[in-house]
Amino acid sequence: MAWAKFDSVSVTYDGAAEPVLRPFSLSIEEGEFLLVSGSTGSGKSTLLKCLNGLVPHFTGGTVAGNVVVGGRNTRDFAPRDLADLVGYVGQDPAATFVADHVEDELAYTMENLGVPPAMMRRRVEEVIDLLALEPLRHRKLLSLSGGEQQRVAIGAVLTASPRLLVLDEPTSSLDPLGAEEVLSSLARLCHDGGLTIVVAEHRLERIVHLAERLVLVEADGSVWDDEIASGMKRSPLVPPIVQMGRTFNWSPLPLSIRNARRAAAPLRTQLAHHEQIGELNHMDGSAPSREHKREYSREYSSQPALTFTQMTTSWESREVVNGLTLSLGAGEILALMGRNGSGKSTVLACAAGQKLPTGGTVRLGEHDPAALKGRQLLASVGLVPQDPGLLLYTSSVEQECVRSDMESGLMPGTTAARLEVIHPQLDIHAHPRDLSEGQRLALALAVVTAHQPQVLLLDEPTRGCDYLTKARLAALLREMVQHGVAVLLATHDVELAAGLADRVAVLSHGELIANDCVREVVRHSPTLAPQVAKILSPLDLLTMDEVTEALTERGTLQ
Repeated sequence: MAWAKFDSVSVTYDGAAEPVLRPFSLSIEEGEFLLVSGSTGSGKSTLLKCLNGLVPHFTGGTVAGNVVVGGRNTRDFAPRDLADLVGYVGQDPAATFVADHVEDELAYTMENLGVPPAMMRRRVEEVIDLLALEPLRHRKLLSLSGGEQQRVAIGAVLTASPRLLVLDEPTSSLDPLGAEEVLSSLARLCHDGGLTIVVAEHRLERIVHLAERLVLVEADGSVWDDEIASGMKRSPLVPPIVQMGRTFNWSPLPLSIRNARRAAAPLRTQLAHHEQIGELNHMDGSAPSREHKREYSREYSSQPALTFTQMTTSWESREVVNGLTLSLGAGEILALMGRNGSGKSTVLACAAGQKLPTGGTVRLGEHDPAALKGRQLLASVGLVPQDPGLLLYTSSVEQECVRSDMESGLMPGTTAARLEVIHPQLDIHAHPRDLSEGQRLALALAVVTAHQPQVLLLDEPTRGCDYLTKARLAALLREMVQHGVAVLLATHDVELAAGLADRVAVLSHGELIANDCVREVVRHSPTLAPQVAKILSPLDLLTMDEVTEALTERGTLQ
């Protein structure tokens, strides 16, 4: 007997010509761990919101068929009436906060459900331990980083002890170790405690080894499901580990690093031989091997585009960044990494002139960013924050593009053309608030990058983006740096950093602890290494593109 069930369900929003979800049926058993995948804007969030009644009670629209959860038809029960059964965390967790401090937020739902005080205290402590929230328990919610807010939002629904946990992009703002800790804890609740979990996630490399079943939402709104390994064999969206397994026909298809390393043993031997030949050629004065090409592929300007000198910043008497000295050259891509709350977003805010340092200096070329105004500021620096909605003010995508062109003095259609590169065929009549998180990000990226600022600052630029959108973004950034733009991106996306960045700087508690070429920083790191590096270690390969190139150079892969 299914605990939750979609029976011939379709969803059509008011004014839409086509349904966002076409008729489908799906049964969810108690204690299952389901992964919902699909391209940016395909309808994953709509599917999730059907499970707690947000669709249609909050969003509007027409729902055909029935969604039944724990014996309750969501057509007849509002989200508040399902709160004891379904815990839901959306893409913007901060939007759901009602309290000022972490502990109060963790207890809020239980207060509304009438949970006895003694039990409330016990559950709060259990969740704090489960999600490692002890350092945050007395903090103000507004003082937390995006990733810290995400963990608190998950904790706030877990304290109510729901039987079904629904999470929309739960690791999008979490650092790699934090994401692993949270997902492992949730998997333990699922396997040992019978909690049913449904997760929509774009960073499949973080979760595919934990899920039991894949639910894929196609671009046209059709939905299918399959056992996770079988689903990954035919899914158009796959993480590097699956891409590698499909490329080399590994059977069974590995979904964990451990199993992939076992399957990759012959490949490592083959690639090690190629690497040795490449090193010998390099010693003989021949062209450098593939491992050396990327580091010497582009000359950076000797004149820094962005410089931090002994910069220190504070927030409510708490030091956030301590004595940062770092520079970024024109035409360089620098990935700023580190755990949640390490100060990455603060560094970007200071570079954009939005926050003043309490010590030291920040310079855009020779200018103080805080002193720049109007079009001079737009031409010098562009910042895309973690919440792209902060940059969007009008009532349609088309109006945002027109406003961007006018404010930046660009030729009409410039921003729209840039948006088409990043996210083709986005509905120009849609209101920005009705877009998915990834679609809003694409629009904000188009607005900021259209005027080609000298320094581009991106805070979690792949949040809510599928692999294809990420590839388009990477191609755009490579093109921009060829024209001298300097790119500083704060990211937890290790796959993006490995495939795109020239250099990686790592912050820990506001202090710079690493600053070197991407290979030196991420290759042997247990938390920052991409999947390919872990599978092929100790070889000097970071991405599938590098593996393919290495084999193609030796005529092994056609």
